Amino acid sequence: MSVVIVGGHDRMACQYKKICKDYHCKAKIFTQMPGNMKNMIGSPDLLILFTNTVSHKMAKCAVDEALKCNADIVRCHTSSGAALNEILEKACS
Repeated sequence: MSVVIVGGHDRMACQYKKICKDYHCKAKIFTQMPGNMKNMIGSPDLLILFTNTVSHKMAKCAVDEALKCNADIVRCHTSSGAALNEILEKACS
């Protein structure tokens, strides 16, 4: 399963990757918005949007790209490792 995480904290990016790897998911993580983000998202199976730490522009761009490829979108207010574990637990079961 491929996962794109949008938002979150810079210092948590390595932990996000490790948690995704534990669930056998391939992850792309965007904690800050690159200039060509819409070209970098690709076609994931799941988009996780950490709404507390993401700009409106970045969120809109990510959601628009996810809708184009019919990806599931999960919005979560907290950007903790426990929240990511809970999301992946539901998504991968």
